[in-house]
Amino acid sequence: MNVRADEPKSAGLDEALAAIVRRFRADSGTVHFLQQDGLLHLSAATAGLPAGVLATIAAIPVGKGMAGLAVERGRPVDACNIQTDASGDVRPGARATGLGGAVVVPIFRGEAIVGALGIGTRSERAFTEAEMQELIAAGRQLP
Repeated sequence: MNVRADEPKSAGLDEALAAIVRRFRADSGTVHFLQQDGLLHLSAATAGLPAGVLATIAAIPVGKGMAGLAVERGRPVDACNIQTDASGDVRPGARATGLGGAVVVPIFRGEAIVGALGIGTRSERAFTEAEMQELIAAGRQLP
């Protein structure tokens, strides 16, 4: 796994995330980028996520939760319903969002993993392989 830290935040990141959420008919989304401290730091989030959730996901260790696992594994991590998921990939902070279906993909710059892009829906939803690949492609285009 090739991981690169210090991905800069862009003014267009919030707008890009909102467009991705709309494209996938999702209800929320987040973007985390790796920083020098080795943590994934929240760089953008859609409106409506509870303040407690935002505080919990402000900095995520690689390997923890859906975002950390997507970065560690270098592949998507998904749950049809994060409220009932028993895989161990979903942490209590994710359940606090009240969302159902969710997917988080690594964000790549070239071959390097620089962060994680996640989207979720209020209802159960299984994301297809094609949708996950499209989400990875969208992550490559983030500012």
